[in-house]
Amino acid sequence: MKATVAKRIKAARTLAGLSMRELSDKLEGLVSYNAISKYEKAQMMPDSKVLLQLSKALNVKTDYFFRPFTVSIENIAFRKKRKLSVKEVNAIKENVTDAISRYIELEGFLNLPINFVNPLAKIVIKNGADIESAVTTLLESWKLGINALPNVIELLEDKEIKVIEIDAKAEFDGFSGWANNKIPVIVVNTNFSIERKRFTALHELGHLVLSFDPELDEKTIEKLCHRFAGAMLMPQETFLNEFGSNRKRISVGELIAIKESYGISIQAIMARAKDLGCISEDRYISFRKWVNASDDRKKEIGLGGYQGKEHSTRFMQLLFRATSEELVSMSKAANLANVKLAQFRDDFVAI
Repeated sequence: MKATVAKRIKAARTLAGLSMRELSDKLEGLVSYNAISKYEKAQMMPDSKVLLQLSKALNVKTDYFFRPFTVSIENIAFRKKRKLSVKEVNAIKENVTDAISRYIELEGFLNLPINFVNPLAKIVIKNGADIESAVTTLLESWKLGINALPNVIELLEDKEIKVIEIDAKAEFDGFSGWANNKIPVIVVNTNFSIERKRFTALHELGHLVLSFDPELDEKTIEKLCHRFAGAMLMPQETFLNEFGSNRKRISVGELIAIKESYGISIQAIMARAKDLGCISEDRYISFRKWVNASDDRKKEIGLGGYQGKEHSTRFMQLLFRATSEELVSMSKAANLANVKLAQFRDDFVAI
């Protein structure tokens, strides 16, 4: 018990992005730095009064400190800018681990099996042509066709991939990994545009399902995952039908139309055109200069937007189901949803 509480205190502190000194300061001297250090090393057990103060300071429920650790996330492919600190990175990882733990626990109440199958497991990626072939294989295996994907996150969840959206700084793009070495996990920044969330989710899918030639460096692998995402959003046949080949001039209007139809950013459309040889390298460089000349263009402000939905309701659907079937109590359901009991009661309506 003492070891679990020790790990949970450290996890909650990491999740809050606080150092031990900062946590002590937040508690206004009620708990010293030395005491927190001893708690986290399992050298001392906090009493109920201290646990209550820690729960308030760290914004977790007191029962959080007694919950056993059941999930670890390994083989993480993390996409971030250098401005994101180690403390912030660790907070994101802890946030995701907590969310996945609650998700897996919920599925356990419903006795749901873990059935993820990778249709590309035997394919080794060496170049862009291999990416195009892999996308064709995946689309056929998942019976998706070559039309626009309406809801990427929901699709991935339907394929037994856990997708977690977190509120993070713009410096964080996303990451992928494996929970307990068998459950695929994708994390995206909920603050991004729909187009960027779709692209990021599919880029991370590439990290999960593609096996790369060991001779390839990290930069090349990232580029190939970019190409994979673009190809999933607009397969080669679809792209050539919509965009054409050997293009010399392109209008902003047609790029906006494609963006709004397929949920892919204008910048990703032009990168796809370059990858498929529809435009020259010089034409692409000219486009990049046009984009970089304006912050609004970089963010594609005023350049259309995909109007579809990009979110999964699977977790809450399963939670309401488990509650309706009385597999979990209202209190436990609120705990799994990480909300207050009163809020969950307002959201839950049985008929």
